[in-house]
Amino acid sequence: MNQHGNTFLPTVLLADVQPALRQGVRSMVEASGGAAVVGEAGTTGEVLAATSRHRPDVLVLDPQMDDTAGMRMISQIVRLTPDTGVLVFSTLDDDKAVAAAFHAGARGYLVKRATAEQIIRGILAVGAGEAILDRSIAARLGTLIGAGQRARSYPFPQLSDREREVLEHLAAGRSNTAIARELALASKTVSNRISGILGKLGVADRAQALVLARDSGLGQTAAAR
Repeated sequence: MNQHGNTFLPTVLLADVQPALRQGVRSMVEASGGAAVVGEAGTTGEVLAATSRHRPDVLVLDPQMDDTAGMRMISQIVRLTPDTGVLVFSTLDDDKAVAAAFHAGARGYLVKRATAEQIIRGILAVGAGEAILDRSIAARLGTLIGAGQRARSYPFPQLSDREREVLEHLAAGRSNTAIARELALASKTVSNRISGILGKLGVADRAQALVLARDSGLGQTAAAR
């Protein structure tokens, strides 16, 4: 966070290969007055170095840089600075790319045709620890669900299926040992999974994760077993 008067603003790092695009987003952010840009990066190396140096609240990132495996870069950033929320800002809007980004640890996904208002809203949401999905993608997924899939709300799309299972049991008040036994995992694996979950949810400890999960409706199924 960056202090502006008596207000703490979320800090933002902009990462895109195109300087003009970075400048455009910077202008939007600065004009909004709701966040503070702390740096820019145009290559994978610059992204990793700047993220480590600034530890921003939000990294606005186009993963398609330097012909590098972008999703691997997201995972690396999440491990490097777990308190940084990654907001993917990409030209790709297919479901496979979106799912891969969230699975890698991204907290939000916007396409580059998003409006200034949507971009600022996305930055503020990710900075507040929330997940956000581009409106057009969300509408498409909603149509697919309504067309034949059993309607079910899946909170925390940034978590993998296995991480969501672990969180479900954590929300039910189970210990690591009990979770390991229920899911046939090693206790160390459960501990590592929970550490990753805390980072992706942007919370400090398992108690905060439990409260957040229960508020989202998790824990009821596991508790009933």
